[in-house]
Amino acid sequence: MRKSNVKILAVLSAIFLMSCGGEKKKEATATTAAEPAAASNSVIEKPQLTFGFIKLTDMAPLAIAKEKGFFEDEGLFVSVEAQSNWKNVLDRVIDGQLDGSHMLAGQPIAAGAGFGRQAKLVTPFSMDLNGNGITVSNDVWSKMKTNIPKGPDGKPVHPISAEALKPVIESYKGEGKAFKMGMVFPVSTHNYEIRYWLAAAGINPGMYSKENIQGQIDADVLLSVTPPPQMPATLESGTIYGYCVGEPWNQQAVFKGIGVPVVTNYDIWKNNPEKVFVMTKKFVEQYPNTATAVTKALIRAGKWLDTPGNRAEAVKILSKSEYVGADEAVLSNSMTGTFEFEKGDKRAMPDFNVFYRYNATYPFYSDGIWFLTQMRRWGQIPDSKPAAWYDKTIKEIYRPDIWTKAAKSLVADGHLEASELPTTDGYKPATTDFIDGNKFDAKDPLGYINSFKIGNKENTEGVSSVE
Repeated sequence: MRKSNVKILAVLSAIFLMSCGGEKKKEATATTAAEPAAASNSVIEKPQLTFGFIKLTDMAPLAIAKEKGFFEDEGLFVSVEAQSNWKNVLDRVIDGQLDGSHMLAGQPIAAGAGFGRQAKLVTPFSMDLNGNGITVSNDVWSKMKTNIPKGPDGKPVHPISAEALKPVIESYKGEGKAFKMGMVFPVSTHNYEIRYWLAAAGINPGMYSKENIQGQIDADVLLSVTPPPQMPATLESGTIYGYCVGEPWNQQAVFKGIGVPVVTNYDIWKNNPEKVFVMTKKFVEQYPNTATAVTKALIRAGKWLDTPGNRAEAVKILSKSEYVGADEAVLSNSMTGTFEFEKGDKRAMPDFNVFYRYNATYPFYSDGIWFLTQMRRWGQIPDSKPAAWYDKTIKEIYRPDIWTKAAKSLVADGHLEASELPTTDGYKPATTDFIDGNKFDAKDPLGYINSFKIGNKENTEGVSSVE
């Protein structure tokens, strides 16, 4: 009998016992002579679940956990449903229409930090590292290209700084055209990455304020929201001149011949966090065993995705219409260790999509604090906060305790080695792995905010100003 069948019997037994009169949760275990009882046999309080996602390759852990039976192994019966946009994802999780979802890392953070719709959301699982790019139109690229040095092979030297974009922006302004670019959501990694890239070259991407939530105050480049699947068509129509988005929508621009990716977020911040899996705080408190089981299945999916030889199968799965629904050729461009910039300029990028390596699935507090610093830098958090606020706020949202419980159970199940669990206080060491070489120390968020030339500043009294 498969392990999943044993767990199904345990779940059914538990439901029967609860229906016979007790509200008290009963622990049920199902064992055979060949399979001793383990923590993973805890009663699943809510086995029927519905999760959401946006059609991007970084939803892969959800698709793999379902297709490879990892959810079933944990006694879970999961439906995954594509959502139309990130606002819809957030609203449906908060309202309880979805039990959890693939989500922008900034969404649960903003919901708990005071920007946009407020709610108590948590993430026990980080879905991936890297995976985004910045693409510009063919016209913009033709003008940028003259400002970019070439290597011995005659191809542009990467990473490409936004310095190459500066004169193009000026030329558009000279023609009376505001320079417009797209990003996927105000609290998306994409928004902060394109802002970081622009600002590192002295280009002001605009500020937010309490009164103005468009983020275009004093902007040299006007950033606006466009849903990921609509990016290529919006670029082709000329509504925007470039965008920052996840895959496959940069490679789709190459495939269609309408634009050129110029930089990836791996170049902007090496091995940066991208999406997370989110549930409400109420859900994980009401159904703790379920939350742990979900996290176990997703960790296994992440490991499967980063096991050599599995990406080709992953591409076939993601190409299905119920998941990403893009051509296998487009998905393969980034999912199998390469990335194509200008058409024909395909380069090896083994870490463009990371789902497990480098402790990718662990929800580090320091990753979340980076998002908080960017929210404060650009004015989405309009008021000064003391350094301790950053630590306290992220610890209410990022839940490595759930991840650790799930991972230890996977060790007991034989799916992980104990050595695969990080030894950490939740903070990564300080790093300068950014396109501008700036140092990020999550334990000194105010110093980090003050290190930038463009954006909000903090002083020791917590008073802010905008340059």
